[in-house]
Amino acid sequence: MLILARKTGESIKIGDNITIEIISVTGNTVRIGIDAPKEVGILRKELYDIIENENVNASNLNLDFGDLSELIKKPLKK
Repeated sequence: MLILARKTGESIKIGDNITIEIISVTGNTVRIGIDAPKEVGILRKELYDIIENENVNASNLNLDFGDLSELIKKPLKK
């Protein structure tokens, strides 16, 4: 892990097209601005972890597609 010290108004470049700027520091809270192409996904890590966990849980479901195909064949009751 690379560890850098930056002050308010200073930036970090990642590759040619991503810039991270320190906007403000108040107590133990740091506000950052991220300038990146739209195709680069940016998520808070805690959100990323939740999504990753949900994807793992979904992939571990044991679905019986035989039952599902029978449900699809039944006409909807009005």
